[in-house]
Amino acid sequence: MDFINKHTIVPHFLAVLSFYLLVVTYFSPLVFDGKMMFQTDILQWEGSAKELLDYRESTGEEALWTNRMFGGMPAYLIHLDPKGDITNTLLKVITLGLPHPISALFFGMTSMYLLLLGFRIRSLIAVLGAWGFAFNTFNFLSLEAGHNAKIWAVCLIPLLLTGVHLAFHGKKLPGLALTALAVLLQLKFNHLQITYYTLILVIGYGVAQLLVFFREKRLPEFAKITGFLLAAAVLGGLGNLARLSSVLEYGAFSIRGESNLQETGQNSSGLDRDYAFSWSNGKLETFTLLIPNYFGGASQQALPEDSKSEQALRAQGADPAQINQFVQNAPTYWGDQPFTGGPIYGGVILVFFFVLGLFFAPPPYRNAFLTLTLLSLMLSWGKNLAWFNFTLFDYLPGYNKFRAVSMALGITLFLIPLLGALGLENLLQQPQNPQTKKGFFMALGTTVGLLLLGVIIAFGLDFQGTASAGYPDWLQRALKADRQHLLLSDTYRSLFFIGGAALLIGLVRYKVLQSRWALLGVGLLILVDVWTVNRRYLNEESFTENPSAQHFAASAADRKILQDTAYFRVLNVQNPFNEARTSYYFNSIGGYHGAKMSRYRDLIERVLTPEMNRFIQKAQEGNFDYQGIQVLNMLNTKYILAGRAENAVFTNPEANGPAWFPEQIIPVGSNKEEIGELAEMNTKIEATFTPADGESVPPPGSGQLSLKSRGPNHLHYVAQVNSAGLAVFSEIYYPKGWEAFVNGEETEIHRVNYLLRGIVLPEGEVEVEMVFRPESYYRTRTLSAIFQYAVVLLLLLSGYLEIKTRFRA
Repeated sequence: MDFINKHTIVPHFLAVLSFYLLVVTYFSPLVFDGKMMFQTDILQWEGSAKELLDYRESTGEEALWTNRMFGGMPAYLIHLDPKGDITNTLLKVITLGLPHPISALFFGMTSMYLLLLGFRIRSLIAVLGAWGFAFNTFNFLSLEAGHNAKIWAVCLIPLLLTGVHLAFHGKKLPGLALTALAVLLQLKFNHLQITYYTLILVIGYGVAQLLVFFREKRLPEFAKITGFLLAAAVLGGLGNLARLSSVLEYGAFSIRGESNLQETGQNSSGLDRDYAFSWSNGKLETFTLLIPNYFGGASQQALPEDSKSEQALRAQGADPAQINQFVQNAPTYWGDQPFTGGPIYGGVILVFFFVLGLFFAPPPYRNAFLTLTLLSLMLSWGKNLAWFNFTLFDYLPGYNKFRAVSMALGITLFLIPLLGALGLENLLQQPQNPQTKKGFFMALGTTVGLLLLGVIIAFGLDFQGTASAGYPDWLQRALKADRQHLLLSDTYRSLFFIGGAALLIGLVRYKVLQSRWALLGVGLLILVDVWTVNRRYLNEESFTENPSAQHFAASAADRKILQDTAYFRVLNVQNPFNEARTSYYFNSIGGYHGAKMSRYRDLIERVLTPEMNRFIQKAQEGNFDYQGIQVLNMLNTKYILAGRAENAVFTNPEANGPAWFPEQIIPVGSNKEEIGELAEMNTKIEATFTPADGESVPPPGSGQLSLKSRGPNHLHYVAQVNSAGLAVFSEIYYPKGWEAFVNGEETEIHRVNYLLRGIVLPEGEVEVEMVFRPESYYRTRTLSAIFQYAVVLLLLLSGYLEIKTRFRA
């Protein structure tokens, strides 16, 4: 467990150098040519964060609220860089200046290497495990999609387990320091679903250690170490107080919080079950860990030259251009998920080593890591293992806040190289005897047997995917043959890599080849294997000069709306609630975010979508019924966008504006009653109000209201109020942070019209200011920075003492 001593510096240096060179080589267009990856989700983020980044650049301050998404929402759900935060600098240092997000892969390899060294695994095997961990398709497909926070969260798992493992094995101070650092950084990336899975992993490891300490009658020591580790984790968590406190506070008001309109059979809080389990890995898709194209690869993937589909299309007399278009984007995937960017492939050699671990790894680790691997697979199956996962969803605390449960495969792909490296190391340490020989060949036979079993099962199915259901029978038969070919080709490929690795390890066991050369050969096979599979999905075509410039280039429609400098919102009727390009330029009715406000989600589902669809249907008939979109009007929707051409912009003359006085107040007693009223009423002259116990319904006010100035965190209105009463503002109501001041005196903000703000104004000339000052952020910002520095000091102290001890020896 000696990370640093006089004899290991060179191997460690070469290991880290290999990690750096691998990342730089694979992503050379990004590193050397200044190109960027076309990451869909990152482009969505850029659109949603544009207002925030512009505000920081112009003022030096953080925008904590944004009006660009879903009518308005807290900005710290999109982007936040608190003053005094040092985590970005820290990441630059420990990743040697590599650009984001590929720096995560380098860090993942480095931390996995440290973890395997902590398990007393020789440097060469630790390098192989690190390569396999970082270069699985889970990470690369996530990179292509733009799930950068998820990749970072996964790549920090080894560092966290390194800290925990060291603390339980005599290295308390380094262990605590690494634990605090890992928690600090993982929570920084705010991917709480991966953090949740990481917690399950650490608990599983802790149970294994508890059993060991129990057998050795050292339970007081176990309790002491556990207490210190919890303290270290809390220290790392406190370094994210400003981020976490605000996000957790918001959670109660998001779609992951309590439902406002609970239906019979629906959870009172958390996500809808169907939504949460929409991306559930098929049970048989587990075979993609061994055979990449087991289920055809990606939803759309290029077919080999002269494929059966190409032949069939040619025989039918199809146009060459149509044939080329089809074979380059063929619906090869036939699995259970709605669509996929590619298979989750862990490297068949690493799976073989994982099976070796079942025979040769120390029992405490074997049992713990096998159990956790099976658990992660079961979690990833989601609705395909309904009895198990629905029970967890209903009863496991916090689990109903997450979706895309196939993400649990990130834990699977961490455990495979971990147990695999343990298995290989312990095999090579075993003396050559019949029992060792038997274990080796049983592991080899089991892995090959799993491959063959997968093929037999697949051929027992029909290779029929939902994506190709509408094609004629002759084309479906051709697609079936192509899917069979893809599966068989990758099966032969996997057999080749397993055979090559088994041969090299066998030569070591029979003393024909030195272990270092055999391990280098195995490492080369692992790299060729994962590298070539990743190239199917993330290759030269994935890099471009400047995807943002192309994606956000102002269209004729954008330029037309940009001429208007007033305050308004825009509805893009083309997939409005799953796109953030509109948010790049305008305050949008729609947006793209997985944690929108629950009240806004209710509005979308119950009112906005039906209202929008009715408007579009009438508009197609030549009737632009702006009076019929009363809820869009109350959200100050001045422009409706139906494309990128100038004539695709429609001006709504009925938009209510930034603020107005209603003529009638409708008291309501429940959310269901209120949203029902909202769908029927004239929002310009009517407003709903939910009185609290003992509260009277305010009278409607009258007069003139106008917006004087605006910013993300601040709104300033002036009014001439003829009669005192309620005014309605076209701003989204959020009770945690918005403060209102009427003529300098703080005044209550009421929730009206289900999700808008209302303020009772006095008669006369009135100034109204709304300021967003969430206490959860401001009271913790300085504390966060202090705790971050404490983590760094703990890390430096432990490193200094460790180096001092090692070089004194």
